[in-house]
Amino acid sequence: MIQHYFVSAWVPTDKEQREYFANRIDNNLYAIGALQPLGDIAPKATASAQSRLLIGPQDQRMLETVAQGLDLTVDYGWLTPVAKPIFWLLEMCHRVVGNWGWAIVLLTIIIKTMFFPLQAASYRSMARMKAVTPRMMQLRERYGSDRVKLNQAMMELYQQEKINPLGGCLPIVVQIPVFIALYWVLLASVEMRNAPWIGWIHDLALPDPYYILPLIMAATMFIQVKLNPTPPDPVQAKVMMFMPLIFSVMFFFFPAGLVLYWLVNNCYSITQQWYITKMMANAAEKKKG
Repeated sequence: MIQHYFVSAWVPTDKEQREYFANRIDNNLYAIGALQPLGDIAPKATASAQSRLLIGPQDQRMLETVAQGLDLTVDYGWLTPVAKPIFWLLEMCHRVVGNWGWAIVLLTIIIKTMFFPLQAASYRSMARMKAVTPRMMQLRERYGSDRVKLNQAMMELYQQEKINPLGGCLPIVVQIPVFIALYWVLLASVEMRNAPWIGWIHDLALPDPYYILPLIMAATMFIQVKLNPTPPDPVQAKVMMFMPLIFSVMFFFFPAGLVLYWLVNNCYSITQQWYITKMMANAAEKKKG
């Protein structure tokens, strides 16, 4: 039986034949058990079967030593092949810094740095899109509600400026499984329970009691919206402006460790995007010169 961060399990003798069963006794009342043959028992002789009962935290290293496969009670689903190495890297970071909060910070920086080439391609595409946003707005004013002509004009603009509208999305799609796996690692790891970070964060498994991290994260999301190209559709642009507020409310109820991960991820993304945008602006000035 599994509860968040904890597991209770019977561990039978290895390689012994057994059969499990489950019976419904009454409403919301069930019986489960195991049948194990003891062989022939002579008159006045005895036979016994032993099993161990484990009740404790879902500490993966401890569970591995108890029985093979028992560590899979920490279930990452179909992302397990990705999540397992991420958890191992998180443990290595903790050995270096000695604090799970700083280990999350270090792990996020390492993963973001590994994906920097892909991220840089995405930021370059977004920078080009931002540069042509005024011209896209002019096209929208010129063609009004004529969607066919507007789309044709925008495609011609993309071809002239050598812009791929999906160029900013594809690199992000590749990274999604990794960051979802990291999300599940932080959500499922018992190591976050009662783990302090700094100041007012005394338990990374509980929400920030003063909502400071979610508010800072909302501010970083607002900065990201400003750095990204403004959508030509006014309704879409308003939705993008409200996204930081919506996400900050959602993250009020998330564990502080998860919010810390998203906050560091956003801050590093802003730094990377600012750097790429500045490099492209310098290159454009040199080209004009």
